[in-house]
Amino acid sequence: MYEAVHAHPDGESTVARVAKTAADYGFEGVVVRNHADARAEYDPDEIRDEYGIDVVEGVEIRADDPQQASGSVGNFRTSHTIVGIHGGTTALNRFAVEQAKVDVLAHPMTGNGDINHVLAKAAVENGVRIEFNLGGVLRESGGRRVRILQSLRKLREIVAHYDAPYVVSADPTSHLELRTPRELKALGEEIGFSGEFVEDGLAEWGRLAERNRHVHSESFIEPGVERGRYEEES
Repeated sequence: MYEAVHAHPDGESTVARVAKTAADYGFEGVVVRNHADARAEYDPDEIRDEYGIDVVEGVEIRADDPQQASGSVGNFRTSHTIVGIHGGTTALNRFAVEQAKVDVLAHPMTGNGDINHVLAKAAVENGVRIEFNLGGVLRESGGRRVRILQSLRKLREIVAHYDAPYVVSADPTSHLELRTPRELKALGEEIGFSGEFVEDGLAEWGRLAERNRHVHSESFIEPGVERGRYEEES
């Protein structure tokens, strides 16, 4: 299982500090999902060797409108393993799920954001993962927490109905905000999700990273065709 994190300067802890804690908690990897205007400086291989945990280079794009988002996706797609869009508006949510080059629609239900059957179908067609962000459940209270729970349950119904791809994250911005996989599964069960649902959503980050690394490798040409594959089989 993987957790997707915001590290310094987009969060309070360095990538290395977050990775160490995540490794101690039993995660196999972390996705560094810093916003595009606050990217971290780190060596993923060095951290992996030090703490025995995979470090995935990601980016979460914040944009004012789809046109700006489109330019950023083009800029970051070739240099980052996982590319996400920070949603929360109808226009950005629609843009994200309609782009095969986008991996994750993050924060889809924040602000004025929503997901309906049209967007869920588009996410299925383009393989865009819709995020279930548990950060608000963990760190908010009162009426705001109630509204977050309601939006997550609505999102679950739509995602389940259309079998849309999804990821789960507690969206930590510090190593102190990390929770173990067991704690996150228990939280899921407490709010009406199954532990299996949460576990699968955490694992999806790792599956996504593995797929994208393969696609970006020199051996990959197109699905089913790889450089050197037939020489090895003959």
